[in-house]
Amino acid sequence: MRIRHFVALYLLVATVWAAAPAMAERLPVISGARVGVHPESTRLVFEMDRAVPYKIFTLADPFRIVIDFPEVSWRVSEARMRTAAGLVSRFRFGLFQPGNSRVVVDVKAPAMVTKHFILPPKGSKPRRFVVDLNPVTRDAFFAGARSAQSKNWTKQKRPASVSGATPKPKPKRSGDRRRVIVLDPGHGGVDPGTVGVTGSYEKHITLAVAKAAKKVLEASGRYRVVLTRTRDVYVRLRDRFEIAHNNKAEMFISLHADSIGSRKIRGGSIYTLSDKASDKEAEDLANKENKSDIIAGADLTGYASEVSRVLIDLAQNDTNRESWHLAKMLVGELKKKIKLLRTSHRYAGFAVLKSPNVPSALIELGYLSNRTDEKNLKSPRYRKGIGQALLRAADRYFARKELNNRS
Repeated sequence: MRIRHFVALYLLVATVWAAAPAMAERLPVISGARVGVHPESTRLVFEMDRAVPYKIFTLADPFRIVIDFPEVSWRVSEARMRTAAGLVSRFRFGLFQPGNSRVVVDVKAPAMVTKHFILPPKGSKPRRFVVDLNPVTRDAFFAGARSAQSKNWTKQKRPASVSGATPKPKPKRSGDRRRVIVLDPGHGGVDPGTVGVTGSYEKHITLAVAKAAKKVLEASGRYRVVLTRTRDVYVRLRDRFEIAHNNKAEMFISLHADSIGSRKIRGGSIYTLSDKASDKEAEDLANKENKSDIIAGADLTGYASEVSRVLIDLAQNDTNRESWHLAKMLVGELKKKIKLLRTSHRYAGFAVLKSPNVPSALIELGYLSNRTDEKNLKSPRYRKGIGQALLRAADRYFARKELNNRS
């Protein structure tokens, strides 16, 4: 009996184990991507295991070609994103939103799509999705067709099995006195952020730090932590701070890891919002981070004016004053765990910090262009230390707030 039970159990486990790869392959797979240059055009080729519907559209200033698919599994080296050939200066790919993968192609000049088709497998060649780009004048770009799609393209529905990019607010349970903190792992999905000196990606570093910090903060029993993303997916800048509003957060911290021209420079810094930057470097960094939506090929209609309006509104309330106190406490605690720059508290017009009623700060955890900073940020122990510093800073910030409320 025991032998029969053991055999039955073995067969069951073996069946599940064999089925696991198949379950993981439910999504279509893109296994190759390349750029080819021809006399009249630049050709993009994507190798895939099955045909998928697609939509292509173009964007201007800067000029980009955007290709949308249903959610797919990328098996392409991310180093491919830095490919430059013909009209293409670089391209990137990733999850734009649950159920929707995206390729964004930066082009050197106005371009239009002249051909798009899927070639079936032939011999040793896999199935290929092909897009041909031709250079055009600026006037011709705006006068011509700006989008194209496969015949079977329909607005893609998010699969029920795929979790959302932005977590839905959880109703606070009766008696739950924990304060809500939102941690915002910068970049994600089709927006990779900075690429480190040894090839690490900012989007992966920030998510790992956020998860480690969430664990430390919640273990205290004093905080409930909401992440703006829990996986490698793109989240619009405006959606990030709205998550804080929807969850009635009392603190918003955005996590980043930048790069700089000199690989010798290392150290973190903390930023708060202002319509005037503290220095040229802070201004340049804010401009770079505010391009996240452009990098991801998002629709920014009416967005710039909204940012300006909120920046003006911020000057009329005390949110920026509270953010300043938060930053001061973050500096005080983080410097005990990580190296900070000499001028550790700076300010500039970061769009992600524009909440009019949630105290917010952005932490640059270090420079991925520096080997030591990059190595540290890849260490679980180092990430835990950052979480411990955030916990102490949060405790100090809320203790001050309670004292002021009683006075």
